Amino acid sequence: MKEGELDSVDRHILYYLQQDARGTSSTDIAEQLGLSSSTVRTRLNKLEESGVIRGYHIDIDYDLAGYPLYTKIICTAAVPERDTLADEARHIQGVTAVREIMTGERNVYVNAIGRDHDDLNRISKELDGLGLTIVDEQLIRDEYVCPYHGFLEEADESGLGDDDAEK
Repeated sequence: MKEGELDSVDRHILYYLQQDARGTSSTDIAEQLGLSSSTVRTRLNKLEESGVIRGYHIDIDYDLAGYPLYTKIICTAAVPERDTLADEARHIQGVTAVREIMTGERNVYVNAIGRDHDDLNRISKELDGLGLTIVDEQLIRDEYVCPYHGFLEEADESGLGDDDAEK
């Protein structure tokens, strides 16, 4: 599968998985699309092998898990070191995600959790120790993740015709 070569069936599959990957079976998706389960499983395998689907991730309520503080730490890294520093930041205890930004001075975003302010201070110090300059810290109340509705809209625009059904 070449980059950007998703057809209507692939986009529908991605949409339904984004809603609830753990609770959605290939049979469930097949029923929604009027396809066989084996067709959906084959498509899923291709999407995984090509790297379009990189994994299936759990959505954790960190507050209920005992980590009531959730922060986004916005950093600056020298461009030649940005990817290395972003990768190293992932290994700091309490860091849950790192985003490498391609433009601007604020080019590394770090999501982190903690039980208390001491945890967050330790994480900030460790990021600073790596060579990241902290520009801003934002204490997050909550984050809501939703499926990309464009997959469904694009799929509906291109149609799910009989020719696509058993590819």
